[in-house]
Amino acid sequence: MKWISQDIDMFLKEKQYVDTVVMPLLPVSFRDDIKQSVAMTEFISLLSVQLERQFRGRLIMLPGYAYLKATPEPKLISVINEWEKELKEQGFKHIFHLTADSLWKGLEERLEGGVIWLPSLPLEHMDNNYKNSIVEDQVKQLLNLFVQKWQSSE
Repeated sequence: MKWISQDIDMFLKEKQYVDTVVMPLLPVSFRDDIKQSVAMTEFISLLSVQLERQFRGRLIMLPGYAYLKATPEPKLISVINEWEKELKEQGFKHIFHLTADSLWKGLEERLEGGVIWLPSLPLEHMDNNYKNSIVEDQVKQLLNLFVQKWQSSE
């Protein structure tokens, strides 16, 4: 379910069946790595839309959490830990952070939720059909990962 009124109405009615939340982590930089941060954000945003479609009714896709690439790691961890605490208190059993920023793989052990890192693909010069095909392939791989995570916690 998306973070929109119509989907949240459905969530409120079916809350006991929705145990998973996905938080896209979106880096923002205006420095030399601006193009890289834009590519990561674009890729994860497209992936999030497709992933939500596949698991509609089983998970909530939060709006992306945009953060400055230059933010010190302790501050990033602190903010994400606050989110995770709130999400756990609201009954979510599974929290996933979806990102193309490899920084988060190194921070995963300090987070309660799982980090799903995918290397960003350069989408800017692709036509829409090819872009969608690549994103769909990535989502198919993610489907198996989510199912494995759900099964291993039961």
